[in-house]
Order: sequence, then C-alpha cells, then structure tokens
Amino acid sequence: MNINHIKLRELFNDFWKKNNHKEVPSIPLVPKDDPTTLFTGSGMQQLVPYLLGETHPLGKRLFNIQRCIRAQDIEEVGDNRHDTFFEMMGNWSLGDYFKKEQLSWLWEFLTEELKLPKEKLFVSVFDGEKNYKILKNNLPQVLKPDLESIQVWKKLLNTTKYQNGKLGFNPDIKIYLYDANKNWWSRSGAPKEMPVGEVGGPDSEIFYDFGADLKMHEKSIYSDQPCHINCDCGRFLEIGNSVFMQYKKTAANTVEELPTKNVDFGGGLERILAALNDDPDVFKTEVFWPVIEIIQKTTTKNYEENKKAMRIIADHMKTAVFLHEDGVEPSNKEQGYVMRRLIRRAVVQMMELGIIPLKVVTPICEAVVKIYPNYFGQTDFLKLHTDIEKEVASFEKTIHRGVKILQNQKDITGKLLFDLKQSYGFPIEISIELMEKWGRLKNKVKLLEEFQNEVKKHQELSRSSSAGKFKGGLADQSEQTLKYHTATHLLHQALFDVLGQDVRQEGSNITPERLRFDYYATRKPTEEEIKKVESIINEKIAEGLEVVFKIIPKEDALKLGAKSFFREKYPDMVKVYFIGKYSKEFCGGPHVKNTREIGAIKIFKSEKIGGNLYRIYAK
Repeated sequence: MNINHIKLRELFNDFWKKNNHKEVPSIPLVPKDDPTTLFTGSGMQQLVPYLLGETHPLGKRLFNIQRCIRAQDIEEVGDNRHDTFFEMMGNWSLGDYFKKEQLSWLWEFLTEELKLPKEKLFVSVFDGEKNYKILKNNLPQVLKPDLESIQVWKKLLNTTKYQNGKLGFNPDIKIYLYDANKNWWSRSGAPKEMPVGEVGGPDSEIFYDFGADLKMHEKSIYSDQPCHINCDCGRFLEIGNSVFMQYKKTAANTVEELPTKNVDFGGGLERILAALNDDPDVFKTEVFWPVIEIIQKTTTKNYEENKKAMRIIADHMKTAVFLHEDGVEPSNKEQGYVMRRLIRRAVVQMMELGIIPLKVVTPICEAVVKIYPNYFGQTDFLKLHTDIEKEVASFEKTIHRGVKILQNQKDITGKLLFDLKQSYGFPIEISIELMEKWGRLKNKVKLLEEFQNEVKKHQELSRSSSAGKFKGGLADQSEQTLKYHTATHLLHQALFDVLGQDVRQEGSNITPERLRFDYYATRKPTEEEIKKVESIINEKIAEGLEVVFKIIPKEDALKLGAKSFFREKYPDMVKVYFIGKYSKEFCGGPHVKNTREIGAIKIFKSEKIGGNLYRIYAK
C-alpha cells in the first residue's frame, strides 16, 4: 500500500476513533504554562496532570498527533534517524484499558491498517529489576519481568520463544527482554533514579528490521559489535513505545502497584514513514526529501556523498519554519536562541557545500510549507522568509567579522576560538578551516583540546543556571507555582477590564520566583493603568473568591465568555476554571482553591516586546 504522510494521519485518526478514542488537539511548540521546558517535546507533555490523576474533559481514551521539538538532539542530527522537529503519534488510556488491549490494537494498526510485514517487526519487554521490591499483600517480592506483556505478545506473534536482548539477535525470536535502562519509563528515568512518590512503569517497544545488509545502513561505530534489536548499528528502528504506568515508588528500592493504571503510547510519524518506505533513512521520506532535492539542485554535490550536511540543513531549516509559525523569532534568549542556532548551523553547512545561503532560503521555506498544506494554510509567507533571511544575512556578516578577528590575532588559542563562537556565533569548523588555508594551524590537537575545555566549563555553568529547561513536561507544581498560575487568570481578566476587549493572551511563564504574562493589546498601557490592573488583582485576592472547574462543551464555554489561549486548539469538551464570578478561562489546571491563598501580587515590570505585544512580570 502506498501511504503518504497525509494518508498515514487519516489512518491513525480513524483507527483510534473506531476504538472509541477522542482526539486531543495538538498544543503549540512553545508550551503556554510550563516554565521547565523550552518546547513541547512529546505527545504526553500536555497530559502529565491527567496521567497523574486529574480528570480529562474528553474522557479516558485519547489520541493525537503532536508536533514536537527536542533541542537537546541538535548535535545528534546528521545520522539517518535524528531530527529536532518531529511529530509524535500517540494514544492514551487514563485508567481504562491496559496491556492486552493496547498491544493488540497497536499490532492491528501496524500490520492490518499499515500492512507492515509481520516478519520485519520485533518487540522488547521489561526484564525485571532484581534490586527492587514490590509490595503485594504487604509482603515484598522481587520486581519481576513484565510477564503480562510477554503473554500478550506470545499470542499476537504466535510464538513461545523469548530471550534476553543482550544475548544477540536471532531472526526466529520475536520477543526480547531488556533491563530498566531500556524498557522502563518514568519522568526521572529508571527506578533507582525515581524519587519517592514518583510514578512509572515498564514499557514495550516495537522495532522495524531493515535487514542484515549493512551496506544500506549508516557507517556506524556499533556495526562491528553484536547486533540486537535495541542496538544502534542502524539495522533496527524503534517505531513505537507503549508505556504502562503501573507503579509508584514508596521507599528506597521499593515500589507498589497503582490503584489506577495508565497507558501512554508514542510512535514517531517520520520513523513509521521510513518503515513504510523500507528504507532506514528518515530524510528520504516525503516530509524531508523535497527540501533535500532543493539543496541538491543548488549545489553540484549529491546527497549520497554529502548526507550529513544536507540532513542538517533540511532538519534545521524545517524546524526554524515551524518555530516561526508558532511565533518564535531568532534572538539571544530561550526559544529564539535555539532558532538562531539552528539557522546558523544550517548556514555553515550551506557554505561547506558551496551554496550561497540567501539564494536557497526562500525555496526551502516554500518546500516546507508545501509539504504540510494543512498546517501552513494561514502563513504570512513574506514575513516567514524575510525574518529567516534577515538572520542569515546577519550571520554572514558575523562570518566576515570573525575572519577579520582571526586575521588580526597573532596568538590563536582554544579560548579565543571559543570566545568567537560564544560572542559572535563563529563556528569552530570555519576557524580551523581558515587557519589551515592560511597555513597558521600549528597544533590542531592542542587547539581543539583547549577549545573543548572551554566548552566543558561553559556547560557546567549552563547546567547550574538553567537545569531542567529541556526536561519536557515536568511542570513544577509547588504551592507557590499554583498560586502564580491562578494569579495569571486574575491578571488576564484585569487587563481585559482596564485595556479593553482586544487584549489577548500570547503566553505565560511561571516559576516559583515570579510569573510572566505576555499579551496582545492595541496600545501600550500607561503606568496608571498597570497600577490599576495590580489593584484589581489584589482586590479579588482579598475577596477570597472560590476557584472551581467545570467540564462543559466548548461552545457553551465560549457563550459564557470564557477566555482562551488563541494559539491553542481546544477539544469539543473543555475544562473551564471559574474564579468566583470574576474570571472564566479554559485551562487544564491545577490551581489554588481560594484566591486568599495567593497572597498579595506586585507587578514589578511592564515592557513592550514587539509590535502590539507586551509583557508583565509580577511576584
């Protein structure tokens, strides 16, 4: 069956609807209320509160296809499977069905709906944890292998055999067992890394086998090591992972069964397309190849001999286009910094291929938009390519500036090269290449060692100052954060009252230290108006208004005047939080129960951040 990415979406959506699941709309790439992460990095990110016990307005069976970015994977891009922007196809059971139904449905979807050949599919299952105990009837027992999943797979795969995955690959064996480092999921990692109170459980992954002929795969450092389905040689590709949230950690080395168990499945759309192509290179799928073709046409070099450079250009430029669509522009901070870094890394690779960057930006942007017609329907294309071209032009000037600095330095050290990279974004690769060209590269190994030492120092500082920024969906739910979250609802309504009905929320960022609220307004608020907003918030706090939620049809919520975040799509049934009779807003929660719990709020900064865009800081 010839299945393109649009058909794949239709089949996925129809399959879960047929099995009584409701679609959860995809949230923006920049999450609205999660200060712990720069981007939406998984399909389950918006569902964390519901996986931990909150009631979802759409019920207990859910599915969606979520756009994601994982900025921590930037350095990995260049092989056949890593990409910074990807789409995660997911389904969830919130205390409804469990392993038997999930694994059976997944097998049915892959083999009957998509017609993937059964002989090319292999599965992995949790092998237990000898050092961990599970309390059953108040008696500790060893945390055993996931026998329930093994039994389900044995029936589905019509086999009685299974073995430990580390023993190597045997084409006659379809089920492989791995320890918690491979087949366990929690927000913190393996059981030993979970804090007391954390929930998690075993998972079962499914892999596609591209065949033993490694000539068709990547040249890999693992290709001469024993092969198994969860190795990294390039032969096998994970195309789906069913997580079974089954346990809660109760003490050191001890877990107990949860009264309500959940299922969280995720499968990469691009990887499933690669399996449908029977080609391990995700960049040869239709969601990348049109961009690769433009790159090939712009240079005399071909893809097969320049895969890494072309993959980086295609991935990074595509991610930049999606970021722009979600309101991000290149800058020196947070999401904007990542976007700038992606564009600049792409430009470096263009120069390596002999491409004039400004000649290829518009065609690439055009190609990405054409690939996803249902997503970019309302795109301001002129603004899109103009904004990205500005960044490209700026970086080209940086390149020229860096060349001058290098030419004027008598003693070139690793620290100088690092400073050039940090201050100007001047790539180390270009520095080394130029010095070789000028005959000034005396000791390349020593220079690179000095550079790497500076990188390590910087990374250590970065980890301590921004730890957790890429965790993805682990929103802090401390008491202070709940107070600020509730206060943003009061702030939203107060701005509406003072500045008029054109006010529109553009985003928020909440930490235990302060809240930040971004909004659209037709004019800049005066100092007096900001003071009035602050006064209204504190009046409502002092009134001790009750905070409650109701799950109601979206149309009813809109008729009631409930406010929403305009970048977000909402399902037919929504959760609306009411703060007394003062505020009504679409929100997943959680919040305080009474406004008195918030305490006094002080707006300490108000600023303009763009055309008709404003930002307020309060604590």
